[in-house]
Amino acid sequence: MNKTLKQRKSKAGLLLVASPRFKNLSGPKRGTYGERKEVAVRDIKATMDFLDLVDPGIVYEREDAERAIRLFFDEKVDFIYAEFLSWSEDFAWIRFLRDCPDIPILFANVAKPRMTFETTLDEDDFVDYLCAGTLVGSLEASGSVKRVPREGVTTVLGTREEVTARLKTYANAARTRAILRQSSVGLMANMNEAMWSTYLDNYDLFTKLGPEIHYLPYSDYGTEIEALTDEEVKAYADELTGKYKMMEDVEYDKFIGCVKASLAIKKMAEKNDIDCYVYNDIDQATFRTAGCRAGFYPQWFNENVSVLVPEADIGAGLATYVLKLLSGRNVNFIEPFHIEDDFGTFAGGHAGPNDHNDPAWQQNVVIARDVRFAKTSWKYAGAPFAWYRISPGMKTVAGLYEEGGKYKLITFLAESLDAAQTPQSSVKHLLATYSHTIFRPEVPVKELWERVLRIGATQHYAIVDGDWRAELADFAALCGMEFYDIR
Repeated sequence: MNKTLKQRKSKAGLLLVASPRFKNLSGPKRGTYGERKEVAVRDIKATMDFLDLVDPGIVYEREDAERAIRLFFDEKVDFIYAEFLSWSEDFAWIRFLRDCPDIPILFANVAKPRMTFETTLDEDDFVDYLCAGTLVGSLEASGSVKRVPREGVTTVLGTREEVTARLKTYANAARTRAILRQSSVGLMANMNEAMWSTYLDNYDLFTKLGPEIHYLPYSDYGTEIEALTDEEVKAYADELTGKYKMMEDVEYDKFIGCVKASLAIKKMAEKNDIDCYVYNDIDQATFRTAGCRAGFYPQWFNENVSVLVPEADIGAGLATYVLKLLSGRNVNFIEPFHIEDDFGTFAGGHAGPNDHNDPAWQQNVVIARDVRFAKTSWKYAGAPFAWYRISPGMKTVAGLYEEGGKYKLITFLAESLDAAQTPQSSVKHLLATYSHTIFRPEVPVKELWERVLRIGATQHYAIVDGDWRAELADFAALCGMEFYDIR
């Protein structure tokens, strides 16, 4: 998918419902109800500059609702923001609920800090009183949400500032869901026979979540490796050695072999329009074709708002991609290795390609031998990789799994410790062959993993800087997933 489409604003349909019975009621000082509602709409839209708004105008009549439905469908909005501007007859609303296609709706009621009138004895104040009756309108509308019935409606109540903050989170999740439904997953080139618990049903995945699966053959991988020019291989090799220190025991020809293996993945992602590249880096066909496993993460994936993950785990790949879309940040791929109870920590990381391109933490990267495969018989046995001490800071950890045709999204917060803060050792690179870090989770470490074990998961997770749990909660709800936020 074009990166511009993945970096766009969320597109929202604006459904603002008002009463035709009140429309022409007027006070001599502040104008008609209808004029006051136009001012209110301008004020509402001024709080939504982070959205690409599709505005059919205030909905008063059935015909307005029908026009809004056609416009929202034609414009392919990610979701609909619905708000009653006062009490209103509900004939337009129930028609909208019945006839609108399956588009998520955020249904909001906004509480004013205080009223603009003291009594309603004055005619102007009385019209303002009618304008203020959003709660009665929303209450009437809420029953129809259940009775029509219609799924995919999320209700929120708060001040304008509170509703806007909630809207930002929801909009990001709705945008991510819409982009995911147009995205492509590239699996090279078969499921991982060592980890059956990571398998997903590809048909269910497409029909329920949206991404299309493409199988990328090893024959194409070999062709791309052979087609690389000396110039582009040298350019990427020079880029890597210009940024990172290379350990003395790295053999340069094996380094070049890994550079080629990594560049060929990028080429295949480009040519096949892949957004989430799921690389089966423990399949022997990988080693027969490339002579090693790819150990570098071409910056193209970040530039294209795409991801690359190892071990043929589509679920973990999608968790990585979703965090990428939500955050726009560098996302890492880990498996938890072990708990150290004395310190309340666990170690986590992963072999193979991992996003080492975070510009703030380039000093955390060393080009080092992949010692796990150094004694094998493959052509580039011991080829190096970008050995990354994952950046410090509080991270959102997320994993996506399938069970009985349903999807589970598990998330929690954990702090990635800087080497200087790590109680086990102040050495930056602790675990040879693995990009890694030491985590101190927000929940006590044994309680955390006991709860995960009871839910049922696999060993792969995506991590990203910051707290994205609210967005993940909305995303899970929009996609019909079971959501587990471990706090």
